[in-house]
Amino acid sequence: MSYIGPLVAPSPTSTVSTAEEEASTSSTLCKMAAARRLRRVAAAQPGFMTLNPAVKPEELVSGRRKRVNKNKKKNWTKHVDVNDVEDFLEDVRLQERTTGGLISEKSDESLFFLDAGDQKAAAATTAEEPTEQTSRKRRASRPLKVDLILKNSSLVPVPKDVLAYQVPNAKKLRRVAKKAEQLAAIGKVPKKHRRPTKVARNTETTKTAADTPNNPTRDYYDIWGQETKETGDPWYLKQTGKAAVKRPEKLTGKLSLLPAVEVIAPGGSYNPDFFSHQALLLEAHEVEVKKEKEENKILRQLAYDKDDRATEETVFQEQVEGLEEEDEEDDPDNEDDGCTLGILNLVEKKTEKQRKRERVTKVKEQRRLAVRHKTAQQQQLFQLRSIKVSLRQREQRTKQRQIQRRANQEAEKYTPRRLGKLKFKAQDLEVQLTNELTGSLRTLKPEGSVLKDRFKSLQKRNLIEPRERAKFKPRLKVRYVEKSTHGFLAVCIGGQRSSATDGQCVRACEERLTPALPGRRGGEERRGGTERERERERRKTSKNQVVVRVRSEMHDVCALACMWLW
Repeated sequence: MSYIGPLVAPSPTSTVSTAEEEASTSSTLCKMAAARRLRRVAAAQPGFMTLNPAVKPEELVSGRRKRVNKNKKKNWTKHVDVNDVEDFLEDVRLQERTTGGLISEKSDESLFFLDAGDQKAAAATTAEEPTEQTSRKRRASRPLKVDLILKNSSLVPVPKDVLAYQVPNAKKLRRVAKKAEQLAAIGKVPKKHRRPTKVARNTETTKTAADTPNNPTRDYYDIWGQETKETGDPWYLKQTGKAAVKRPEKLTGKLSLLPAVEVIAPGGSYNPDFFSHQALLLEAHEVEVKKEKEENKILRQLAYDKDDRATEETVFQEQVEGLEEEDEEDDPDNEDDGCTLGILNLVEKKTEKQRKRERVTKVKEQRRLAVRHKTAQQQQLFQLRSIKVSLRQREQRTKQRQIQRRANQEAEKYTPRRLGKLKFKAQDLEVQLTNELTGSLRTLKPEGSVLKDRFKSLQKRNLIEPRERAKFKPRLKVRYVEKSTHGFLAVCIGGQRSSATDGQCVRACEERLTPALPGRRGGEERRGGTERERERERRKTSKNQVVVRVRSEMHDVCALACMWLW
């Protein structure tokens, strides 16, 4: 038997002491666990600095660990303790979040600061009491609680987007830049920089914010000073690539001096003067007469000569040509083949005497020409006056040609040029006849089109080339084919199409073919047999001799067969 003592109720003081003992025991266990963790971290990293300066890493190094056989992978994960490594990495991440890096790598100035609490207290006492206006401003400048919650408290910078900083074709650009540096070190200049007509891309200076006159941070500018001008040495400009390309004068001038909107003559008004209207009618009449002359000219060129007209004799000769047969045959012995025997001249080789004679003759001819040329030059000394007159006349002719050429160039600016394969055709004059004039703008008959007028104006001012509507010719001929599902046609022997039934068509064809069938006579029927036998015989005959139902695409063949049978 076990002894059971008296039950005694615990006092309040004993309950409080028990709770304190439990709290102290739990805190002691936590401290011991933290100490063990720090020992492991210090053992793994001898130079590691903890956040708690009271703890020394050298004192946390524990004894040797338990030795385990690690020749199997199962023991690696079972007996290897990686808590110290995880704790170390976690502490490193904590230091990076709070201080922006490892404490061991920080300088003393960044870790420690001078405590000036007394000065701040004195400044706070001497400062004036905040008024309502200053407190309102302070509250307005104070950040919101939402912003403080959402604010990133970590000092670790946000990782950069690698794709956003990648330069396309960067490897090739680096290689080209490196090659250019090597050539520049040697003293070689690339070919594109040696071109004399190369235009520098950055020659035009653009105004930046620092160059604007209202910018107070701009450099001092002396209004009485002179601007520094670049050197005008052509050799320097060619070597540096700053020599600009000479722009043609034709690109700067206008293509045409014609006005964009041409005003019609006074006779084109809705209520014109009589003489102005008649003058405009005369101008339109001259245009029509000119067109008629051009048409008549083409007709005259196409017309044949009256002397070439066919007569009765020429017509008769054409009709009997080829009908008459010639009895005489060509004699092959008398034929001339047209071949003539040529004389072959053989060139004999020249002797040494002949060669010497030719050489002497050639030298004499050269001397004679030289003497003749020298004599002609001496004779020209006495013709200086006539030579001066001829030169003066040539200069005058040259000047006249230049003046005429310039006049033609100026005249071309008022006339449409030929920009394509088609010539410009002027628009017809928009004019009202005398009996069409109403004298009122409300009852005026409209003439022309604004869109067509603008289009012709662009062509006339050499802005676009004259055009005409494209004519598309089909490459293949159009072929009409009836579909097979179009329907059936009943074709009889006579080539007639009928919409009758098969039996009616067969009977009609049999009646037509009865006189032509073998063993029968017209209008006679075969004696004997029942009606069924006679019907069977008629069907057999119609099957062999008559085309009853055909498709639409075979109606031509059927018609030919029916014509042959008919």
